[in-house]
Amino acid sequence: MQMTPALKKHFEWKGKIETKVKVPVNTEQDLALAYTPGVADACLAIKEQPELSFALTGRANTVAVITDGTAILGLGNIGPEAGMPVMEGKCALFKHFGNVDAFPICLGTTDTQEIIRTVSLLQGSFGGINLEDISAPRCFEIEQTLKKQLDIPVFHDDQHGTAIVVGAALINALKVVKKDINDITAVVNGAGAAGTAIGKYLLRLGVNDVIMCDKAGILCKGEVYENKAHEEIALITNKHSKKGTLSDALKGADLFVGVSVGNIVSSKMIASMNTGAIVFALANPIPEISPEKAISGGAVVVGTGSSQHPNQINNALVFPGLFRGALDTRARDINIEMMMAASKGIASVISDDELAPDNILPKAVDQRAHDAVAKAVAKAAIDSGVARKTDKDSVV
Repeated sequence: MQMTPALKKHFEWKGKIETKVKVPVNTEQDLALAYTPGVADACLAIKEQPELSFALTGRANTVAVITDGTAILGLGNIGPEAGMPVMEGKCALFKHFGNVDAFPICLGTTDTQEIIRTVSLLQGSFGGINLEDISAPRCFEIEQTLKKQLDIPVFHDDQHGTAIVVGAALINALKVVKKDINDITAVVNGAGAAGTAIGKYLLRLGVNDVIMCDKAGILCKGEVYENKAHEEIALITNKHSKKGTLSDALKGADLFVGVSVGNIVSSKMIASMNTGAIVFALANPIPEISPEKAISGGAVVVGTGSSQHPNQINNALVFPGLFRGALDTRARDINIEMMMAASKGIASVISDDELAPDNILPKAVDQRAHDAVAKAVAKAAIDSGVARKTDKDSVV
């Protein structure tokens, strides 16, 4: 075990979040109100009207961050205990940037049905569910089933958080290269949880065509795939039935999004793209192509998943404000309208005067971005009809 600065800090911190008491518990009268016998009044009120749990407890501002430890932050299947530092870190960001109380729950099972049942049983304690670092393809069934079963927002951040921030980056990148979203072709390399979600989301944003690639090459309808998710995404992408390798896919494309592995794209491959190429190489810790090589190949706008380069495309820009807006409106779901509003909210933080090839997104620590997302998402929840609290003055 190498004692790095980060590891040393984790030993010092002994966790990154804690609970605190919001009410006085100093006197017998305090206890009589907060605990017995007074607490029985709140219990009986909720028994009569279960929805009052959102008004009489902290549930309305509480999110569960749930993982099974199978796809932890680029580290893979390292188990639930080893995933806890990531979940705690996420909870810290929820609180700091969105004032959302979040709790890490690391499940000691990888059984899909057991995870679904466990999360379903937890519903009454939380206002929202954030699924995190659960491997594909199980994550698709888990999220889709829970969204149908639960009456609170369920969101898989690895899929949709990544898609939202990529969408925000694209909105501003297109302004830089002066292209219309309806005219561009995008190539997404990596057809796992993030990649398939990005592909679908780009189409919803208006991208003309998306070509999906995995390690075997271009996905094409009519082909047989072991992975059901690959069959499904192939039906709605690659409308000209292009076949071949990633190199073939990039010829004439306007946008490359990589959520795969490092150093698999060359400058020559970027040079085969259309003029004004946009490259989002998001593999961590090593991107699919370095920004320097991408620019030398002709890319105009380049983003990565790393804070060491300009234009970090980081889903930490998404989830605090997204859940803030959803919780404030007591939304039943996080739908496509709320997701697109989040992308536009992030993009709006960069003014036209600030916009540049190396400045298309705000930093993850920019509170303006989280506030913009919360406001945009709350409005979209109300406008799309999934909000149970619709007093706009109180939620935006």
